[in-house]
This record gives sequence, C-alpha cells and structure tokens, in this order.
Amino acid sequence: MKNEYDNENFFQEYAKMSRSREGLKAAGEWHQFKPLFPPLQGKNVLDLGCGYGWHCTFAAEQGAVRVLGLDLSEKMIEEAKKRNAGEQIEYRVCGIEEYEYPKNMWDCVVSNLALHYIEDIENVFQRVCTTLKPGGTFIFNMEHPVFTAGVGQDWVYAEDGTPQYWPVDHYFISGERSTHFLGCEVVKQHHTLTQILMGLLNNGFELEVVEEAEPSEEMLHIPGMKDELRRPMMLLVKARCASEG
Repeated sequence: MKNEYDNENFFQEYAKMSRSREGLKAAGEWHQFKPLFPPLQGKNVLDLGCGYGWHCTFAAEQGAVRVLGLDLSEKMIEEAKKRNAGEQIEYRVCGIEEYEYPKNMWDCVVSNLALHYIEDIENVFQRVCTTLKPGGTFIFNMEHPVFTAGVGQDWVYAEDGTPQYWPVDHYFISGERSTHFLGCEVVKQHHTLTQILMGLLNNGFELEVVEEAEPSEEMLHIPGMKDELRRPMMLLVKARCASEG
C-alpha cells in the first residue's frame, strides 16, 4: 500500500502543521473529540493510525494500563517514540488492515484521521468489533464524505483568491480519490455517510454519538477557520460494540 507519510518531503511538510508541532490543543476537532472518550482508568486502548502518538499519551494520562499505537508509516512511529513514549505505550509499524485484531482484547479503539485511507472500511469495522471486549467503545474521526467528495478537495476561488464555494461531485460513487496535499499527490478513499454509519450498524455496533466537526469560538480568529463553518471537513463517531466479538 502506498504511504505518502514515508515520503521525506511530505513528512517534513506535515511536521510544520500546527497539530504536529503543538499536539491535541492545536487540533480544531479536539474540543469535540475529547468528550467521546470513555473512562480509561485501568483500560486497554488500541490506536489505529496513531501518527505522532498524541492520543496514545492522552489515553495513558487518563489511566489506561496498556496502549498500542499502530501506524503504517515508519517515520510516524519513529516520531511517536520520540515525542510520546510511555511505560504503558507500545508502538508498532502496522497497517490498519494488516493488524491481527485478537478477539476481546481492547476496551477502547480510537482512530483519528486515518480511516479515509481505507478501501474496505466495513471489514475494518467488523474486525474492530471482534477485537473489542463486549460493550467496548470505538471512537473515530475521519474526513467527512462532503469533504472527500469535494472536487480536488478544494474550494472554487474568486479572482481575488477568496473561497466562493465547495464543489461536490460523484458523491454516491465510493472509492479512490486523488488530491494534492502538502505538496504531494495523496490517494484517499471516499465513503458515503450511509456506508459509514450503516457499516457500523451492520457489524455489531450501536451508535452513541455522531457529530460533524466545527471550529471552536476560540479558533475562529485563525486565518481560514471561519470558512470551516461553510462545509464539514470531519465526521466524529462514538459507537459501542453490542455483539460478542
């Protein structure tokens, strides 16, 4: 599987992003994502697509006794070990689709901005429910279908450079989308809202929270942030595994 995050130029550009430099407090969706976490004291937590490991550290700080962070990128895992090491935390170079998902292993599975790279998302949902203990929690944040269906995932701009509108096309045609991000061509996977939510419901989950990310009042002064109120960029979901794995 192609992994842009091991491209040196891409990785260096990613490192300049505010969320890369400052962690969760600089993530525009954190004020909505943080409340989705269940109590983690004494729990086992799996992070799918852990990146720099910010959520792994958060889980450990909340009292998790075992945290496993997986990422396909060797560079991301190296950075996570430097920035977010911890006695309870283990990092592993492993793709979301390649992980073994042992039965009834984890109390909470978290994934942040990684599932829009997965082609067979329903298979991942099924395997996550298998690896969760009965009643376990799956929380994730992924690019919203309105965003992944965006033409080139960009605005149409006026002559003076101001964004006019966000074009959406081929919404009901799921699959590969190529976009330009941080100086590289990045391949993502588009899934409709129906495919995501029904994929969960059809694979043993009960939905608890479905939210669309909006910037907080405190972030609206940041250039471009008010435009984030014009269309959803991220979809946040909390689901409980109701089946016996």
